[in-house]
Amino acid sequence: MEQIARAAALLGAGICMGIGALGPGVGEGFVAGKACEGIARSPENASLITRTMLVGQAVSESTGIYSLVIALLLIFST
Repeated sequence: MEQIARAAALLGAGICMGIGALGPGVGEGFVAGKACEGIARSPENASLITRTMLVGQAVSESTGIYSLVIALLLIFST
């Protein structure tokens, strides 16, 4: 029974990281693309756009870090 629980925890950790990395990856790519478009349209605002983009990407990356923490808890809990 313990081996089934261990296998389920490892499977859950893999699924958690797979789905948890998908959202931030897509979101950060979308944000970076839009920032490039914004800089191309108004190069004089490049520093403001870049700073705002980096803050937004840091916030969206936090969900990926949370899924990593949950996956690590699943791996080392059993």
